[in-house]
Amino acid sequence: MIEVNNVSKYFGEKQVLFGIDTQFEEGKVNLIIGRSGSGKTVLMKCLVGLFTPEEGEVLYSGREFHNLSDKDKLSLRKEMGMVFQGSALFDSMTIEENVTFPLDMFTDMSESEMRDRADFCLECVDLKGVNKLFPAELSGGMKKRAAIARALACNPKYLFFDEPNSGLDPKTSLLIDELITKITHDFNTTTVVNTHDLNSIITIGETISFIYQGRLGWRGSSANILTSDDQTLNDFIYAQPLTQRLRKTL
Repeated sequence: MIEVNNVSKYFGEKQVLFGIDTQFEEGKVNLIIGRSGSGKTVLMKCLVGLFTPEEGEVLYSGREFHNLSDKDKLSLRKEMGMVFQGSALFDSMTIEENVTFPLDMFTDMSESEMRDRADFCLECVDLKGVNKLFPAELSGGMKKRAAIARALACNPKYLFFDEPNSGLDPKTSLLIDELITKITHDFNTTTVVNTHDLNSIITIGETISFIYQGRLGWRGSSANILTSDDQTLNDFIYAQPLTQRLRKTL
């Protein structure tokens, strides 16, 4: 579990997070949602250590991340997997080399062990046989799955996804959502997804933290988000054509 306690973040004199309190649960798909500029990306960057909050704490299974020694931070980062919005694959490397890159950095595996692990991770995301291809030879959805395979390489306890469906067609987005859910449950990871994709919010959000103007506006799940009486949440959710149609059926 990841616990966020009273986290505030400033950039100079501008405050962008205001005392955020929330939790991201083990073995579940946890979503961070909100409008552009709400602070959800800043919150995720505080979670993974790219930003340090001026106030509050981020606890990983009781360990306060930002107060750890450099050695212990590195050890914790080895337990994290990150999938960036644009996949962030290395264009000059094959898919296999991309997947083994974190293994080469963080483990003492032999080359054959790394290749075996790459095979396993690629098979997990239904990309068997693409090892020697380069990113330019893959579709957008395949690149995203390759990035997920790389994130799985070090067998992480914590998985982070930044807008995983950005730039994908609706059918591929559904496949990515299904894959995120399957990986979370199969490997019992604490998965955190930063998204404003309404289909993801409705279908895979086992816990949802809604960030509004830098504050935690609402916390719940996909099971009750459509019937919430929180006006700011409703303004966000029902501004979308999909949920406008769904609202008429409730």
